[in-house]
Amino acid sequence: MNFRFFLFQILIISFCISCDKFSFKKNKQIQEIDTIVNFSSVDTYPSFKDCDSLIAKKAQENCFRNTIHATIGAKLQEHKFTIRDSISEIIYVDLLIDANGKITLQEIESSKNIQTQLPKLDSVLRISVESIPTIFPAIKRGIPVTTKYKLPIKIELKE
Repeated sequence: MNFRFFLFQILIISFCISCDKFSFKKNKQIQEIDTIVNFSSVDTYPSFKDCDSLIAKKAQENCFRNTIHATIGAKLQEHKFTIRDSISEIIYVDLLIDANGKITLQEIESSKNIQTQLPKLDSVLRISVESIPTIFPAIKRGIPVTTKYKLPIKIELKE
C-alpha cells in the first residue's frame, strides 16, 4: 500500500507541474500606455484655406490668428458707432471651433463702459463671426477636434 500511495503522489505532482492552469504567474494582458496625451494642445491649429499650405506649427498659428483678427476687424470697421466719451479698452471674444470647422461665438467679455456706450457691439460681433470663411478644424492625433479660441479685440474710439 505504501508503494501505491507513493505512485499516486508522483502522479498528482507531475500532473500539477505540467498543467498550465496551475500557473502562479500574473496574467499580463494589460496593454501598456505608449504615450501620454496632452489635451491642452493640438497637433495642428485650426486654419483657413490660405494658411493650410504652411508647414510650421507656429506659422500656421500666426496665420490663423492674423486672418481671424483681420476678418473681424474689417467687419467692425464697416459699422459706424456713436459714443459720448472716448474708449480705449480690450474686449475678449470666446470662439468655439467645432470638429466640423463651424465657428460660434460663445461669450463676449467687456466692461460696463463698453456695454453702455456700444450696446449694439454684441450683435455686430455675432454677425462678424458668422461671416468668417470656412475653417479647417484643429487636429489632434489625426482626428479633428473642437477647440476654443479667446480673441482679444482692442476697441479704440474717439469723440
